[in-house]
Amino acid sequence: MGSSERAASERVLGQEHLLDALLAERDGLLSVLDRVLALHGTARLIRDAAGADAGFVADVEGTSQAVIRWLAGNRTDSLQDLAVPAGQGVGGRVLALGRPVRVSDYVTARSITHQFDGVVSREHMSAMLAVPILEDRPGSARTVAVAYAALRGPGAFGDDAVRAVQRVAVDAARALRLADRAAVGQAAAVAAERQRMQASLHDSVGAMLFSIGAQVRDLRTTLPDNPVLRTRLGRLESDISAASLALREALLALAESSPERALPIEIAEHCRSFEARTGVPARFVQLGDVRPLDAERTTLLVSAVREGLLNVEKHAGAATVVVSLGEVDGGVQVAVADDGVPRRDGDEDTGSDGTGLGVRLLVEKAARLGGRASLVHDEDGGTTLRVLLPEPPR
Repeated sequence: MGSSERAASERVLGQEHLLDALLAERDGLLSVLDRVLALHGTARLIRDAAGADAGFVADVEGTSQAVIRWLAGNRTDSLQDLAVPAGQGVGGRVLALGRPVRVSDYVTARSITHQFDGVVSREHMSAMLAVPILEDRPGSARTVAVAYAALRGPGAFGDDAVRAVQRVAVDAARALRLADRAAVGQAAAVAAERQRMQASLHDSVGAMLFSIGAQVRDLRTTLPDNPVLRTRLGRLESDISAASLALREALLALAESSPERALPIEIAEHCRSFEARTGVPARFVQLGDVRPLDAERTTLLVSAVREGLLNVEKHAGAATVVVSLGEVDGGVQVAVADDGVPRRDGDEDTGSDGTGLGVRLLVEKAARLGGRASLVHDEDGGTTLRVLLPEPPR
C-alpha cells in the first residue's frame, strides 16, 4: 500500500472514530432526555458509587408513596414495582423526612418499620442506604425519587458512601429536569400538531361537507316530483349529516388539551400565525416550567400576547419580535418585545399616557386579578408589553 493510500485509510479511520464518538454522545443525550433510561442508569451509578451489591430507584407517585421501578444487581423480581408508602421502611422514611436514612441490618433495625422484611430477605440484603432525589424549587425542595444502595453480607455504609450517593442523586435530579422538559416539549409539539390538524380538517373537510349538504338540499327543493330520486337524496343528506357529526366529534377530540399545555401552545400558535401573516420573525421563548393556571388567567395572558402582536403589526415596523413566558416574582408573566418604532401619542385610540385602548383594558383586567400590565418604549426604538399575574390561591 502506497503512502497516499495509507493516508486516505487513516483519514477514513479517523472519520469513523469521530462518527462513533458523535453517535455515543447522541445516545448519551437521548438517555438523559428519557426519564426511564435516566433512572435505569442511575440505579447502576448508585451501586457503583456506594460500592454496593445492588442499587435501585423508586419513583415518587403522588405525595404519599414511592414505587421501586429501576434496579441493578438484584437477584429476584421481589422488589420490582414494590409500593413503599411514606414512613414505611428505609425509603418511606426518606420520603417522609426528605433526608438520607441508613441501617446496618435492615431486618433487625429498630429505626424503621418492617413491612418489607420478607422481600428484603429474599434478596439477602443487610445494610441499606436511601437518599432523596430532590427537585429544587424557589424556597423549597421536593422529593421526586428515592435512591437506594444495599449490601449483602456484613458491612455498613459510611459517610463517604452517603456523600457519593448524594452526588449521584444531584445528577439524577438534573437529568430528570431535562427529561421532564423534553417530555413537555414533545407533548406541546404533539398538541400543536393536533391543533393544526383540527384547523385543517375544519377548513377543508368541514367546508366541503357543508357545501355538499347545501347542494343536496337545493336539489330536493328544485327537482320535479320524483319519489325515487327524492328518497335517494334524502339518504345522501342523512349520510352527510352523520359524516358532519363524526367530523365534529373528531375535531373535539383533537382540541382536547390539558390546562398546563394550553397556555404555551396558544402563545406559540399566535406567534406562528403572526409570522405567516406579516413575514416578521416571531420567536416564542418559554423561560422554564409554568404551573397550570385557571381559565381566566390563561385567557388574559393569551389576550395580552394577541394584543401585543396586533400592536406590532399595526404600528411597530419591526424586524423581529420575541414573545416570552415564564414565572417571575411568584407569578406568571408574558412579554411581547419588538425592535420597531414606538407608537406615537397622536395615533388613533391612544390615551394620554400613549397607550391604546387594548392595552388600557389589559391594565384594568390584570389589576382585578392582582397583577399588572405595562407598555414600555425603549429609548433606542422598540416596545415591550408585559403582563404579570399572580398564581391563583390553592
